[in-house]
Amino acid sequence: MASKKKEPVLNSFIVTTEHRGVFYAEIDSSADLTAKTFTNLKNCRMAIYWGTDRGVMQLAETGPTEKSKISAKADIAALHGITGVFSVTDEAKSVWTQK
Repeated sequence: MASKKKEPVLNSFIVTTEHRGVFYAEIDSSADLTAKTFTNLKNCRMAIYWGTDRGVMQLAETGPTEKSKISAKADIAALHGITGVFSVTDEAKSVWTQK
């Protein structure tokens, strides 16, 4: 009997890089969040312009604002130079995924 491959459980994060990249990404729950390189990021969007009143962490708390400029969605095979990983609230996730 063939076994079914389990789909990974994805968690939502804001990921920042040493080159000032700010990304919304869905990352496998088994990923090492202390790594300097992440692989297989799903449903990613880049914050081209934050447009926030309370800094980058507002993107994790409430999501992009009307003033934010957000990229199209894409999966990222590898993202290097990770400097920060912020948990995303359900409220923020719904805004990121509607863009």
